[in-house]
Amino acid sequence: MDSIANPPDLFESEHRALLAARSVYDAPCDAARGGQGCRQALGDLLTAYERLLRETRRLVRRSDRAELEMNQLNQQLTELADQLHYRATHDPLTGVLNRSAIIDQVNGQFSLGGLALIVLDIDHFKQVNDSFGHPKGDEVIRGVVDCLRSVVPPAAQIGRVGGEEFTVLLPGDSALACSQVAEAARAAIEGCEFGLPDGRRITASFGVSRLPAGGSFDDAYGLADEALYGAKRGGRNCVVHAERTAHAPNP
Repeated sequence: MDSIANPPDLFESEHRALLAARSVYDAPCDAARGGQGCRQALGDLLTAYERLLRETRRLVRRSDRAELEMNQLNQQLTELADQLHYRATHDPLTGVLNRSAIIDQVNGQFSLGGLALIVLDIDHFKQVNDSFGHPKGDEVIRGVVDCLRSVVPPAAQIGRVGGEEFTVLLPGDSALACSQVAEAARAAIEGCEFGLPDGRRITASFGVSRLPAGGSFDDAYGLADEALYGAKRGGRNCVVHAERTAHAPNP
């Protein structure tokens, strides 16, 4: 316990040499002995000082190495944390936000203002998987996401909420703007060449809702999903807007 409470002085010998030199310096001058005593004290002091410099340099180098290693470890930890966060919030197949992350984004946006939510579903996607296998279905899903990325504005957030179902969050956009984005996405998907063996085209159906601040993901998604089913019933490959554009006030 004493060694922990009172760690040894790494520079004890240097301290003693300094005290000896100080003692000689402070002592009355003695011509007979002063020269030799001063020389000895100065020699001891030089030796101690040289050792002090060596030890200081060694400690500085060790400290520099330790700091470098610590910085490297911190960088690795930061990168690992970023990777874990990305995996926790993104769909591994497409790289867009996963369901829980898009829910968080929508609810967070509602605390700031209104938004438009586009929900889209790939038409007859099961037939693609059944006819050509899931790897080809995965290619179609990635292709649809590429189409969305090519037309949505920079502020938009794309999410995958189901197997072939996606959402696009448009913060604060007007009815006209979200209509234009939805129609541009529909046209982009319809016009894309997906390279399916039978040459078929891929289309998607869209439902759009708009709500002011104070709503929730369930509010926006429920309305957009109703509109999406309207698009499915209306022949698919079209955009349908939710009839209700404002959530009812709390009683």
